[in-house]
Amino acid sequence: MSSTFILAIDQGTSGTKAIVFDREGRMVARATEPLTSSFPAPGFVEQDPLGIYQNVRAAVKTCLERFRAEVSSDLTQITCCGISNQRETFCLWTPSGTPLCNAIVWQCKRSVEICNRLKGSTVEGEVVKRTGLIMDPYFSGTKLLWLCENDPRIREAVDAGEALFGTVDTWLLYKLTKGHRFFTDYTNASRTLFFNIDQLRWDEDLLRRFNLQGLRLPQAKPSSFSYGSSDFEGLLPRAIPISAMIGDSHAAAFGEGCFSAGTAKATLGTGCSILLSTGSKRIASKTGMVTTICWSTADRVDYALEGIIVTCGATINWLRDNLGLFAQSRDTEAMARSVPDSNGVYLVPAFSGLGAPHWQMDPRAAITGLTFGCDKNHIVRAALESIPYQIKDVIGAMEQDSGIPLRQLRVDGGITANRFVMQFLADLLQTDVVSIEIQDVSALGAAYMAGLQQGLYDSVDQIARLNVTRRSFKPGSDTDQQKAHTGHQGWLRAIRQLFASL
Repeated sequence: MSSTFILAIDQGTSGTKAIVFDREGRMVARATEPLTSSFPAPGFVEQDPLGIYQNVRAAVKTCLERFRAEVSSDLTQITCCGISNQRETFCLWTPSGTPLCNAIVWQCKRSVEICNRLKGSTVEGEVVKRTGLIMDPYFSGTKLLWLCENDPRIREAVDAGEALFGTVDTWLLYKLTKGHRFFTDYTNASRTLFFNIDQLRWDEDLLRRFNLQGLRLPQAKPSSFSYGSSDFEGLLPRAIPISAMIGDSHAAAFGEGCFSAGTAKATLGTGCSILLSTGSKRIASKTGMVTTICWSTADRVDYALEGIIVTCGATINWLRDNLGLFAQSRDTEAMARSVPDSNGVYLVPAFSGLGAPHWQMDPRAAITGLTFGCDKNHIVRAALESIPYQIKDVIGAMEQDSGIPLRQLRVDGGITANRFVMQFLADLLQTDVVSIEIQDVSALGAAYMAGLQQGLYDSVDQIARLNVTRRSFKPGSDTDQQKAHTGHQGWLRAIRQLFASL
């Protein structure tokens, strides 16, 4: 086994994973710590910034203990660190590192009214043109505007130049380096509504239009970059370089090997991010996709079209935790297979509105088509089928925007363990769906990025050649494909009915 290892931190919405990989991309030690959110008002989602930091430190501590016990007692063999993080969630803090408020989570919908106010304005047009994003509460910027409008302390701190803004990567770096390093990477910056993705800089004109000239923003750099160093408050015998920071979905694209135009991946987690690489070319969407930076190194910036599904795995968690339809999420595969179809039941998971390609925040979740002949297995199957249906909607829009037909979809995330969902997705898309067989692919992508910066890998091409086990789900029979297609048509009717009821 390699004597050189990379620490990867994947700070997500529901918890933090700390993983040590060897140079071949094999996981040798892993720990996870759950993270809670608070919901102070309907549609509001927050997290404790200091809690996020302590959550990361706890995960790293346990991971290093396992590494020492199971791999090597010599922690100096861990040579660098890469960080991937939940995107769009942001923190505000003072120069001393004191949070000004809770972290506002990407799921939070407090700025719906602000978005509606700005839609159709010249500001919206400039945001789309400069950032590649759309005016939606999913992104950080409008939630910051809400804070400025509703909390005088925040407004005063911003105007006085005493409010430091950062996505979770920036906050962690600031804490890990004791306030000495204030950076973010291009992928995280591109999710804020403030970053010009053509010029790779904060857009001063947009900040002026938002009346945020006093906001202190981190320096934006490539995903693979020397961001600083840390010993994680004594958890390591010496400080190691933090040589990569990247948004989790982008890290997953890199870990999946999306290194050329036309390759696509879907991360199936709480929500779902589908990225279609467009290489060095930025493509503007006309179908509700966003244009974003896929990943970057010192000498290369790759762009992507992205479709964002707000609710994916969260639907399954809701059925388990709120309705008690099953004890474990893994039970859903057998439940779905126990019935031949959903019996006309559709679950539209608009718990927090619908993302791409619809971008409608007003609808609420609905279960349609229920009859006395339905049972919980039909509802569970309908919930699982809603995941491929949403992905199909996004892929179709991407193909229309880019003119690139989907040749293969690479998938990662916890839901890939559900073979019913994977096979249904292959039948519906009529193409191969390939799982990397690693649930922690965001962490793997961050590790690869960090190793690239430190010279552990010569090039992206070398990373592409690393042996990775993959499982492929091929489209089934013509009957299976037609059945999936017919189901999707019913899904589209359910969506139209939901919109018509608003």
